[in-house]
Amino acid sequence: MQNSESNKFFLGNSLLLGVLFVVLWFVFPVGGAIDMHFIQPWMDSTGHFPLKNNWYLVEINHKVVKHIIIGFYVCVLIAWIASFKSAKLKVYRWQLGYLFWVSILSTAVVGLLKAHSAHACPWSMTEQTAFGYVWDFSATKGHCFPGGHASTGFSLISGFFVFRKSHPKIAYLFLCLGLVLGFIMGWGQMMRGAHFLSHNLWTGWVIFAFNLVLYRIFYKKLITNL
Repeated sequence: MQNSESNKFFLGNSLLLGVLFVVLWFVFPVGGAIDMHFIQPWMDSTGHFPLKNNWYLVEINHKVVKHIIIGFYVCVLIAWIASFKSAKLKVYRWQLGYLFWVSILSTAVVGLLKAHSAHACPWSMTEQTAFGYVWDFSATKGHCFPGGHASTGFSLISGFFVFRKSHPKIAYLFLCLGLVLGFIMGWGQMMRGAHFLSHNLWTGWVIFAFNLVLYRIFYKKLITNL
């Protein structure tokens, strides 16, 4: 019964990811019409981004929110380490360890993709002209695809896979928080000119796909330790 449910869950979400891949590839190409539409409001007539150094976007969205999420993962790590000594935490050891390591690995995958990406940040892709500015889509400075900052928020999606069988309400809380925070953090970076909308949407796709693959691999181990 568990294998049947697991197969159904994996196949259903694989199909969803496949559909979203096609949508992202053809409807949300990097630097495409939709990216241009959503990036324009944050640019001035010279091609610069007035909010690039905005205090709220830099200090609150880019630093404080990220540090809060990192602080949460530090607490999870401490609890996981303590579970090797604490009888009360021992029962949650696998869940705590899975939540921490899979979340960290998911952001690492995004970081690895960024390191080998030839996509520049929007703020490095505009050139001022006598009549305004032009886009230089050949620019590669920045390694800005996918969105690294958004990945910190999206990483909370790992909690959905950890708790979907044992605590469904907590699982969906993690899913909602991951999607909302990932989108908000990514949108803030888009307002600064650091990313296109497509960068952040692909980030969410990569992290969900990575989580689904690992969940498929470790499903039995995770379930037997609930």
